[in-house]
Amino acid sequence: MGKPSYTITVCSDSVGETAEAVVKAAVRQFETPQIKIKRYMNVRNEEELQLLLEEASESGGFVAYTLVQPELREAIREHAIRLHVRAVDVMGPMIQAFIDTFADQPKRMPGLLHRLDDDYFKRVEAVEFAVKCDDGKDLNAILKADIVLLGVSRTSKTPLSIVLAHKGKKVVNYPVVPEISPPDHLYSISPRKIIGLTMNAEHLLKIRSERLKTMGLPVLARYASLERIVEELEHARSLFDRLGCPVIDVTDKAIEETAGIVMDFL
Repeated sequence: MGKPSYTITVCSDSVGETAEAVVKAAVRQFETPQIKIKRYMNVRNEEELQLLLEEASESGGFVAYTLVQPELREAIREHAIRLHVRAVDVMGPMIQAFIDTFADQPKRMPGLLHRLDDDYFKRVEAVEFAVKCDDGKDLNAILKADIVLLGVSRTSKTPLSIVLAHKGKKVVNYPVVPEISPPDHLYSISPRKIIGLTMNAEHLLKIRSERLKTMGLPVLARYASLERIVEELEHARSLFDRLGCPVIDVTDKAIEETAGIVMDFL
């Protein structure tokens, strides 16, 4: 017999990314097998709400929703009670907290998070910048960057640069290698723009060994030897000390967690 599957319905009057992200974060806390997320976007009327709730009732799952219009939030609550479907309001309590705390009223306009405004185009430009400058491809870009990430191989420089780019930051990431002198540009910018990334040597050894396996290369290569890794980390630490930049140990840290720390430094 196959494992049972469960469906969680995401309902939104916009694209539904917020509710889906919350659901995925919650799913990671459980060993629940075969979770399927079904997203309904741009829901604008009560008829659509009723149909998706009926489907959720038949599947035995629950609904997570982000609706800014109070009449739609009320409608989904009523239908959920009638159909005995659990419905989780992801946005409502946060909106109410703003109203109660700041005595302000919301715009009640769906999709404002994804509106094509100046911030959106700034993020697009930052992502393009990060891709173009990945792994030290454009050293002159160091002078234009908001953030320069330094670290030895496999310390999550590239994914971190993309996450930061989605926050609107222009990021250059540069690999630190003992045999290659760091570019002079690093000494021409403020150390506050530079972030050094480091990692526990044993943890890095596991990551590099797995990387070699996936590439079909011998695991005993010097790249994945503990001696070489310690040498590289010590060299990187020496460079970070000379630059006077902050250093983050990314061992066992999620990319988003490290990104939050970087933003705090800025």
